[in-house]
Amino acid sequence: MDLDEYDILILKELEKDGRKPYSEISKKLEISNTMVNQRVNRMKEAGLIKKMALELDERKMGYEWSAFTGIILKEDSNSEHIIELLKEIPEVVECYYITGQYTLYIRIVAKNSEHMRKILYEKIDHIPGVLKTESLIDFGRAFKRNVPIE
Repeated sequence: MDLDEYDILILKELEKDGRKPYSEISKKLEISNTMVNQRVNRMKEAGLIKKMALELDERKMGYEWSAFTGIILKEDSNSEHIIELLKEIPEVVECYYITGQYTLYIRIVAKNSEHMRKILYEKIDHIPGVLKTESLIDFGRAFKRNVPIE
């Protein structure tokens, strides 16, 4: 999808605050509210804007621990089935296909070390087809951002 100057300016405004009213964006950019609405809808329909979502603060929600865990499978062909089982574990909040020694790389959140141990050893390690896991504890996100809007 080709973006013009106004698309980029609208995206930059929404990136600052995804709940900003279109009327405020239109006033700031000196364009009509209808134009902002139509362009946002077009970018949504094209799949450029996936969603405007709520982002919770995990730590304030009581999830003090986080880990990145690489998963080695007995057979890579089982990955779809294993992913479906990982989706059933609410504390697994992200899952990626990666290259290297692991087939899957997941991010887990837990309330404390005992909770993390239970997720790893009583849930994930018991999934048929999981051969081995290796975890790295996450001490907090330094930053996260979207791709550059140009």
